[in-house]
Amino acid sequence: MDKLKRLVCCVLIISCMLLQDINLKTVSASSTSLGAMDVEVFLDTLIGQKMTEFNIPNLTVSVVYDGEILLAKGYGYSDYDTKEPVDTEKTLFRIGSTSKLLTWTAIMQLVEQGKLDLDRDVNEYLDFEIPNRIEYKGNKGEAEPITLRHLMSHTPGFEDYMTDVFSLSEENLIPLARYVREERPARVFNPGEVSAYSNYGTSLAGYIVQVVSGVPFAQYIEENIYAPLGMKNSTFRQPVPNDLQDNLSKAYRYVNGEFREGKFEFVSEPAGSMSSSGLDMAKFMLAYLQGGQYEEASILKEETVQKMFAEQYTHHPLLDGMAHGFIKATFNGRHTFHHPGGTMLYDTGLYLIPDEQVGFFISHSGGNPLVNIEIFQGFLDRYFPSEEIIALEPTEAMGKRSSEFVGEYYQNRRSFTTVDAFLSLMIGLIRVETDNEGYLLVTHLGESNRFIEVEPGVYHNLREGGSHDYGGGFRTIVFGTDSMGKTMLMTDGPMSYSKAEWYETSGLTFLLLISSVLFIVGSLLYWGIKALIIKIRKKEVEQLVKTKGSILAMRVAALQSVLTFVFLVTFILEGEINPVYGLPTPAYTQPSLLSSLIDVIVSYSIVLVTGVMVYFSLASWIKGYWKLVTRMHYTFFAMFSVILTWIFYFWNVI
Repeated sequence: MDKLKRLVCCVLIISCMLLQDINLKTVSASSTSLGAMDVEVFLDTLIGQKMTEFNIPNLTVSVVYDGEILLAKGYGYSDYDTKEPVDTEKTLFRIGSTSKLLTWTAIMQLVEQGKLDLDRDVNEYLDFEIPNRIEYKGNKGEAEPITLRHLMSHTPGFEDYMTDVFSLSEENLIPLARYVREERPARVFNPGEVSAYSNYGTSLAGYIVQVVSGVPFAQYIEENIYAPLGMKNSTFRQPVPNDLQDNLSKAYRYVNGEFREGKFEFVSEPAGSMSSSGLDMAKFMLAYLQGGQYEEASILKEETVQKMFAEQYTHHPLLDGMAHGFIKATFNGRHTFHHPGGTMLYDTGLYLIPDEQVGFFISHSGGNPLVNIEIFQGFLDRYFPSEEIIALEPTEAMGKRSSEFVGEYYQNRRSFTTVDAFLSLMIGLIRVETDNEGYLLVTHLGESNRFIEVEPGVYHNLREGGSHDYGGGFRTIVFGTDSMGKTMLMTDGPMSYSKAEWYETSGLTFLLLISSVLFIVGSLLYWGIKALIIKIRKKEVEQLVKTKGSILAMRVAALQSVLTFVFLVTFILEGEINPVYGLPTPAYTQPSLLSSLIDVIVSYSIVLVTGVMVYFSLASWIKGYWKLVTRMHYTFFAMFSVILTWIFYFWNVI
């Protein structure tokens, strides 16, 4: 139950990670010539505004165009104590999941060498076995083997955990070989069926690189990507090697009028541990935009790069899906291949538009991922403006179909078998409603947008300009059915959402949870006041003891109240958000043995006491304990205890 307390407030861990023509009438918009001087002046203004608005302490950006580095510049201070400015060549930023692009590059290098096959069972490359079976209680059975293609498209079928992703202590960093064995998530979907972003899947791919190449993963990247491209200020190693320590930017968060420094964050290597500079990432982008070549070096063959830009999985033809590791999206009508990245302190975005020979990289600390998207969108609006949407016509029977899709949708990138499942009540939740005209009102990431049906089950966002989503602009959503028979909402990129049943909706769950805790803890307060009054009236005490019986039943109820009160207090205390990391401390630090022990004792004791209370509740009616009002109170008390126990069981708290 310590995880439950940690994860309820872990709403910020996760974050950051969409259109093709659909009978649109458009007119062309004018653009500004893409020149180095104009780009610098424009981005200086835009970035300056965003850094002021969001109190961003440091930022690096690089823009490449037509084989050249158009701009590589740093903003703010890499060290506020010494007032050291950000150096785009040397200053390192933690780029989070954008690191995955180098992991996939390594995979494709080994494919070129004939050492890996994207369509073979990954077990053939591992020195341990991943069982080919579904492990979720609602959908158990044999499963198809997982392939590297599944890992690259985020369709291996693994559940995903959102707590314990980061650590501030090197001691808590699990070596890659141990991590892929001991931290393997359950398989909950058949591979290739559902798009659900997977950090573990990328770590597994990185481990395959390590096993097949015969050298540690970080060393492989250094020798086969960094060295050829001259990326001298990049590393996957944690902590950063001594020769790069002085170049690492310090991450800050603006709290109560001042910038407060955060510590180094440790994370699984292949999934997100890379530190890099803006200039180094410009070289990486140029290599991809030039068919795997940079200056005299080559990291991939041209045909391999083209394959990596080829879409290999999408839920629907009208949705942008996953290429080979890159997320495919459409921004301002341009096919874009990108990958965001985020840690607790840093946010990053890398965007490639091969048709325009443009690459855009941005990373900063202390802000949020939406800043990167807004800056990139501003860049596109100036130099590659979109065509103006004029009109869309709704389909027949839109209203009837729309009503079928109303409800709450949980992201499939979540845990199904651990207490992390509780996070699906808060993170990534999409709410779908309908208005009187049959348009869908979709609330996602704090925004509500109106959608029109353009063909059965396919809806287009009527909002002008960009909206926010993990995979792009949240322009199109498509409804279908997942492998468990639930209605599924599909978007661009590596995300999909399944409709919650009525009994697992956030509204009902929180209503039951809050009602149960308040009733049980409130009863303790009521009994305390009542006991005090009775103590004053000693004659009534004697009569009560003589006529009511089952003192044990009341003591059991009192114990339940105390246990629930302890649960509530520890939940509140441990759920306090750290202002720098944006999470409660237990989310990124190991709980103490005492704390874990208390949590286990309290949660299981609540369940055990509930069983005893159900017995006494029945006995109170059969044997005539107490007056009618007291028997009813006790029965409701037992009922709310059962509800609390059900919540613990359903959301895997026990």
